Amino acid sequence: MKADNEQRTGLLYGFGAYGMWGLVPLFWPLLKPSGAIEILAHRMVWSLAVVGIALLALRRWRWMGELLRQPRKLALTALAATVISVNWGLYIWAVNNGQVVEASLGYFINPLVTIALGVLVLGERLRRVQWAAVAISLAAVVVLAVGHGRPPWISLTLAFSFATYGLIKKKLGMGGLESLTAETAVLFLPALGYLLWLGAEGRSTFAAQGLGHSALLASTGLVTAIPLVCFGAAAIRVPLSTLGLLQYLAPVFQFGLGVLYFHEAMPPERWAGFSLVWVALVLLTWDALRGARRSRIRLAEAAAAAAAPAALPDETPDAATAREPA
Repeated sequence: MKADNEQRTGLLYGFGAYGMWGLVPLFWPLLKPSGAIEILAHRMVWSLAVVGIALLALRRWRWMGELLRQPRKLALTALAATVISVNWGLYIWAVNNGQVVEASLGYFINPLVTIALGVLVLGERLRRVQWAAVAISLAAVVVLAVGHGRPPWISLTLAFSFATYGLIKKKLGMGGLESLTAETAVLFLPALGYLLWLGAEGRSTFAAQGLGHSALLASTGLVTAIPLVCFGAAAIRVPLSTLGLLQYLAPVFQFGLGVLYFHEAMPPERWAGFSLVWVALVLLTWDALRGARRSRIRLAEAAAAAAAPAALPDETPDAATAREPA
């Protein structure tokens, strides 16, 4: 009963995390006339403030000394911070420039790019269904590029930057709150310096647009941290296969907002490209679920086999005597 409650709680956290990530395109336009780089800088600065308060409340500081004593981890953290800043900045720019649908495509193809990086960088081997999914996604990119007259560079940059970020995080092996703190700490001084420079040049919108606008810019820290906290709570309560399915909620919401709320154009070639991507994701999801089911069956069989000898009753002396040759 307790396990069922934990799983239900985890699902709610998961829906909350991916739901907030899916609805965030509604938030970035509220920050105009701030430009994407200014919004990104505020996001970095205020995120550090939020996670710093969280760590202070939880008293989780010991990892900092360990990180500072490991130059390789520090370098990977700086690389992760650089890559995620590219992802964040481009996403904000795309949303505020009428490219929500193309941005959503980036997160639809992100799992496929992650698989490709696993093959190219980690030397992982793919099953036939996974190869088929990657091939279909490549065909989708070609269809979108031909139909639009250019490659979907926003989608590809978002997908590759986030997949690279995931790969670096896998190498780092740090917790969500700790890694976000370390990354925003790396980005804090450049971001703060940029904001101070904007202010000195008279180009900052932080104070020029009123108290409400200042509060919205400051809330970018919460917009960054709250979904991550929910994601972390979901990750420890639900199976990885379930979490993998939930990740599609965010781009589905983003796509829906782009078409239905922002009224972005969806010509036939764009529908064709998206349809191919969705076919690839259906194949990938089916293969992942089948693999998870087989793993559960194998574990159950192994557990049953291990328990079988213990389940046999001990032989009595009379039974053993009865089998002895006369």
